[in-house]
Amino acid sequence: MAFLYDIFKPSFVRSAINQIEIPNAITDNLKLQIRPYQIEAFRRFIFVAQNDLEEVKKPYHLLYNMATGSGKTMVMAGLMTYLYQKGYRNFLFFVHSNTILDKTRENFLNASANKYLFNQDIVVNGQKVYIKEVRNFDEADDRNINIHFTSIQKLHSDLVQSEKENALSLEDFKNRKIVLLGDEAHHYNANTQSQTQLFQSWEKLIEDIHQADLNNILLEFTATLDYEKQDIV
Repeated sequence: MAFLYDIFKPSFVRSAINQIEIPNAITDNLKLQIRPYQIEAFRRFIFVAQNDLEEVKKPYHLLYNMATGSGKTMVMAGLMTYLYQKGYRNFLFFVHSNTILDKTRENFLNASANKYLFNQDIVVNGQKVYIKEVRNFDEADDRNINIHFTSIQKLHSDLVQSEKENALSLEDFKNRKIVLLGDEAHHYNANTQSQTQLFQSWEKLIEDIHQADLNNILLEFTATLDYEKQDIV
């Protein structure tokens, strides 16, 4: 089985990637200095977005296999501002753990937090942009980055098991292009016989949201892929 990262190995592709300049939408808005491998991660995404690759079909579904402590959320933050520049306004962040969810919310929203990811002002194309947490995408606007934070369990509960007032619903994903950001993806991204029915249901839900619009993008992040399971590979 071929891996997507294999397309970056030929010398002519490496040359093209190395010539990609990281857009100001990323460099001007991240608080910390971008590390070389994060630059590589951004360049790979931009290369994929700019080229019609047989290996990548729409709607895009890409996975970042990055070690713990390597700054996955910083890559997420940079991709958010880059995709905002490309016309995306709505982002869904999901993870299996409420602890990780709370930390990520703090890193994205609390400008006084030690690990806040952005500069004091986020500016894209000369326009000041705010990161706005929304309960559902009816609260979203076209000027800012609208993001909904949820656990995969709550997402499943809101969309499948019950409908609650002001909660996210399947209607939120109709006629809207969404960027889905899934952290700790190894917990729910393999629909195998060894997984429980609930895990399969979680994965099917993400797939349904992802497939709701051809322009949707699913970006998954993990540090601990299980290479022993072929279905995960």
